[in-house]
Amino acid sequence: MAHDQLHRYLFENYAVRGELVTVNETYQRILTNHDYPAAVQTLLGEMLVATSLLTATLKFSGDITVQLQGDGPLKLAVINGNHQQQMRGVARLQGDITLGSSLKEMVGNGYLVITITPTDGERYQGVVGLEGETVAECLESYFQQSEQLPTRLFIRTGQHEGKQAAAGMLLQVLPAQDTDRNDFDHLAQLTTTVKADELFTLPATEVLYRLYHQEEVTVYEPQDVEFRCHCSRDRCADALMTLSDQDVNEMIEQDGEIDMHCDYCGTHYLFNSLDIRAIRHDSSGNLLH
Repeated sequence: MAHDQLHRYLFENYAVRGELVTVNETYQRILTNHDYPAAVQTLLGEMLVATSLLTATLKFSGDITVQLQGDGPLKLAVINGNHQQQMRGVARLQGDITLGSSLKEMVGNGYLVITITPTDGERYQGVVGLEGETVAECLESYFQQSEQLPTRLFIRTGQHEGKQAAAGMLLQVLPAQDTDRNDFDHLAQLTTTVKADELFTLPATEVLYRLYHQEEVTVYEPQDVEFRCHCSRDRCADALMTLSDQDVNEMIEQDGEIDMHCDYCGTHYLFNSLDIRAIRHDSSGNLLH
């Protein structure tokens, strides 16, 4: 694929919908400027694919945040995405992580948090224990517990042409529809056979044909997926204004300027004493001394 895309599809003879996403470029951008251990890179790839697939199930404008946190060497891993398939993510470590570390070994005693934030409406948050061996298994448990919708995720990470690659698929029973569990399991069994290289290299329509050539499948127009950070100088300025004048002045006196760094994209925003005076003036309409 030339760029990252998500495809939605529907089985005409079953009340089951599906999604297929490839996020190679977005994945690589999230890893840029970060020296994460290999196991953490893989985990972020899995979380990115999962978040994209989950966000595509939203029936409204808003965003989803999938977050892992615990007391293990991986303190935090988070991927945020919105209905426009704009993604960003970051991880924070507090210990050494070796190659081949499992999810539980990395996170320790922790949990998976799914936060759904509509543009208009109240935020919803679900918390899932790390009962599964993978992010996909944990999220499948979440859907079974909270939505009571049979859902399967098929996530593949690896390398393509020497660069990190990630892709995946989702199957889900349509809400308020009667579907024979055997039918859903049949489709899931077909989907399980998908190979990483197929997802990384083949057009979505070719992958779907290989998997479901004996089924009647409708494929909808694709949606582009991209890395997008929402940080800005104005947001940093607003954050500075939540601090006391004394704290801000002390930081300026100590370093000559304030360096605010975005963990997601690596951008630095620098503020000197003149910048602070201008921000204070703009925020109050009166120059503060």
